Amino acid sequence: MSTAVVPRRTGQVLADLIPASRVRDVALVVGGAALTGLAAQLSVPVPGSPVPVTGQTFAALLVGTTLGARRGVASLALYALAGLAGLPWFAQGTSGISVSFGYILGMILASAAVGALARRGADRSLLRTAGTMLVGEAIIYAIGVPYLAYAADMSASAAIAAGLTPFLLGDALKAALAMGVLPTAWKLVKR
Repeated sequence: MSTAVVPRRTGQVLADLIPASRVRDVALVVGGAALTGLAAQLSVPVPGSPVPVTGQTFAALLVGTTLGARRGVASLALYALAGLAGLPWFAQGTSGISVSFGYILGMILASAAVGALARRGADRSLLRTAGTMLVGEAIIYAIGVPYLAYAADMSASAAIAAGLTPFLLGDALKAALAMGVLPTAWKLVKR
């Protein structure tokens, strides 16, 4: 009896279901950046915080999950670079570096993580999608909150109070939305 290990093929993400081409990849990367920029405009100020609640994090995690790590990172990097170059598509129509720029950097890393997890099937069930979104959110906060503390000259506890605590409920709702959208998309594709 042979115990040879057969190499496992890399899984697919939703974007892989579109016929492959360079044009497809460019369109997906640009489209993901544009979606993130549009979602950032869904912005609500949070009293006592320089960071607003936006649809930006949900879009960034959705982009990473549906496009995969490589295209997700390219898309979020394009989003960040265009905003740094002056395109007013960060939260509340801003551009350039602000005290909340760390969250954007975190979104780039989070898109890589959720994209890699999605390629392993972590976007196909409710529970696994929830875990994937929590990993992504944790990465965003792990970069964003310390950056906020540094850029706004806040203590760690003040940065947590202003840049993490007010957003937990909204992020739970965004994760719940993703839990419905991603597994449903896979079920529709299988039909």
